[in-house]
Amino acid sequence: MPFSFRLAKFRFTVCAKDHIRFPAYKGAVFRGGFGYAFKKVVCVVRGKPCDTCMLKQKCIYAYIFETPPPEDAEILRLYPKVPHPFVIEPPADEKLLYSPGESFSFSLILIGRAIEYLPYFIYTFTELGKQGIGQGRGKYDLLQVEGISLGNEAIQVYDNKTQTLANHYPIITQQGCNRKDFNHEAHEGHEEKTCGGKGTTNGIHSSAAISALYEGEDKGGVKNMLQKDTPQGNNPDNKITISLVTPLRLRFDGHITDKIEFHILVRNLLRRISSLSYFHCDERFQADFKGLIEKAKLVKQTESDIKWYDWNRYSTRQEQWMSLGGVTGAVTYEGDISDFITLLRLGEYVHVGKGTSFGLGKYEIL
Repeated sequence: MPFSFRLAKFRFTVCAKDHIRFPAYKGAVFRGGFGYAFKKVVCVVRGKPCDTCMLKQKCIYAYIFETPPPEDAEILRLYPKVPHPFVIEPPADEKLLYSPGESFSFSLILIGRAIEYLPYFIYTFTELGKQGIGQGRGKYDLLQVEGISLGNEAIQVYDNKTQTLANHYPIITQQGCNRKDFNHEAHEGHEEKTCGGKGTTNGIHSSAAISALYEGEDKGGVKNMLQKDTPQGNNPDNKITISLVTPLRLRFDGHITDKIEFHILVRNLLRRISSLSYFHCDERFQADFKGLIEKAKLVKQTESDIKWYDWNRYSTRQEQWMSLGGVTGAVTYEGDISDFITLLRLGEYVHVGKGTSFGLGKYEIL
């Protein structure tokens, strides 16, 4: 695949000091609490909206949480926000109450330049533990943070006992996602400033082409095709099953759909990964979007066992209730998926659809 994409996955382990009560979907608590604590930690202009702040283009909070498009952006210039460079995956168990002394873990995925801000995330989640989360503001202690490699090897990055932060941790690339051995790359946290090369001279798809991925229009992209990620022979049955771990909210034809056809999944993956690559990895994503979508239409959904999961959350920042339901379950596709392996594997990490920073749109390839 002719583009560079970098991300890092970290596992945070905490120990409850009080009773911590979670709602049905824990991602709302972690995302909401993180945003509030992060702004309190880094904002130098208290009480002023980000949109009117003169520091917003250089502010760490604005970049991570509000994520406005740069003034010189070539795509999505009319959009007030671009995809956040992080994903918070809440604890995977179904427990809604943790007692004092119980420990649990959640994951954080950082994309591109956001990786260098890992210390801010660690400090923010430490402060969030002091403030408390969930109903009743139950407090916790952050015990440790581990970097997780493609092979699920855990490398300790932060230890609460020694208060030390390592500068080596695994980095995951799209090239690595294509390798069977899943070898991780060592990363010098203080040296890597960006996640992709800047020497690309080929054009990127237009803003209209990106929007078309959501809306179902087949407007043209550039002529460069994505290279096949893996030989077709690696999947002789041309069959893939995807488990939807957290509610999936895919947009198509202007609304959230419960029809998880393969080309709709691919449209959303292309849009998300190309935007993340451009805004956070300094890399121009090159692909023939029209051609890929036409190929995706030939891959058929053969089995579907999904249901709608509905949940609401109150946004303190927006002062309104938000409906964030989506589909869960599993779907099976059959057809030539060789052109889409990299997108699908990257999507396992960065999630897909709406509400990804809450942990929505997480899926696993079975």
